[in-house]
Amino acid sequence: QMQLVESGGGLVQAGGSLKLSCVASGRAFSSYTMAWFRQAPGKEREFVAAIGWSGGSAYYADSVTGRFTISRDNAKNTVYLQMNSLKFEDTAVYYCAAAQIYGNRRGEEYKYWGQGTQVTVSS
Repeated sequence: QMQLVESGGGLVQAGGSLKLSCVASGRAFSSYTMAWFRQAPGKEREFVAAIGWSGGSAYYADSVTGRFTISRDNAKNTVYLQMNSLKFEDTAVYYCAAAQIYGNRRGEEYKYWGQGTQVTVSS
């Protein structure tokens, strides 16, 4: 089992920044691909970004490319999501997830999930 705990969400004005963190425990964090997903009210969960086990490669949803950056610190069992130039449409609950295979954007491919942290962007 792997437990994931997100933090860092909050209320921010459009154009502002937030940095989310997700701390993992219980499994070999450094062997997992880590990702962020989000779900807005009334909408389906969507992929945001993912990073490979070494941190050397990452991929993003088109909607956040150039604004969000995913990173990880394997010594701290933590993955981050730096969000800049936030928009109203970025408002959602953000979830951290872990998978053993790199390259997935489908939530079904991720085995472990956190409880989520709320990000609200005011326009």
